[in-house]
Amino acid sequence: MTTNETSGWSDFRWSSWQDLALVRARLDAGADPNNGVYSFEPPLHAAAHRGSPEVVAELAGRVDDVDAECEGRTALWEAVFNDRPENVRALVAAGADPWRPMMAGWSPGRLSLAGPTPGLFFPFPPGHVGLAEAEAAAVAEAERLTGALTGFGWDGYSLACVRGISAAEAARRLAAEPADEEDLEEIMEDPEDDEAMRLIGLSDVPGGCVVSQQWAYMASTPGVMKTLSAGTVAYGMYANPKSGNQGYVYRDGKVVAGDTHPGGGDVSSGDSAEEILLKYLYQGHAEAYCFAGAGLRPADGHAISHPDTYLRLPERDYWS
Repeated sequence: MTTNETSGWSDFRWSSWQDLALVRARLDAGADPNNGVYSFEPPLHAAAHRGSPEVVAELAGRVDDVDAECEGRTALWEAVFNDRPENVRALVAAGADPWRPMMAGWSPGRLSLAGPTPGLFFPFPPGHVGLAEAEAAAVAEAERLTGALTGFGWDGYSLACVRGISAAEAARRLAAEPADEEDLEEIMEDPEDDEAMRLIGLSDVPGGCVVSQQWAYMASTPGVMKTLSAGTVAYGMYANPKSGNQGYVYRDGKVVAGDTHPGGGDVSSGDSAEEILLKYLYQGHAEAYCFAGAGLRPADGHAISHPDTYLRLPERDYWS
């Protein structure tokens, strides 16, 4: 190990932030408690996200400012967002401010009100805003929706959740034609065939409709998403077997978010208050994130696993 590595954070891994002896040794050797290897993740933020409460307390006692912000949020915000209750307690004990304004109005304390244990960590002080009626409804819907959408234990499927239009309207926009039983049987024998790529499922869902493909990526391609999102919004994803879930958001025919990680918690300081809440509530639930983002309220996952009908897309380039 080089001197630089010994006295810094460059070789720290996910589990390293749980090793109090290792962290203390690095700090004693000269590692900077205020700055990490990457500008977007100071040591205290990294520990708040994935470290032990003992490491969090150690770093909190050595930093210049326990409420220092990075990319718009404090270490306490990271602990709340990533559901690390013991780390939250350690930071509050070190003097972190739960009600410091940040992230489009989501202070750590206010964000905790949308979490699994609202009010557990911080007494609600006068003069601060709690959850709005729509936000409280979104929290309740997230609990229902994540429970309803279960059983997606396979990769390779795609979907597009579209707000405010019916499956019949989606079929019209896509110029798709009904597929018969013989088509389905042939495709199930060889789902990687070119003809199989043009076969999609459509389902009506409260709030809009879902276009899906159980065996490939066609439902979330740009050509499909652009067409479906005219005058509305569409959230799509492809469960890529090689690289994980790939998400896309289109609004009125234009991409507003591409190659995202739906349900991955990749929040940005530039996100809207609504989007931050959406990402918080649906971490680890990629499909539910797409349904909720589009404002759909399915009773179950049949729109993905058993679509109402299958249609054949016309031949064209769906990647532009």
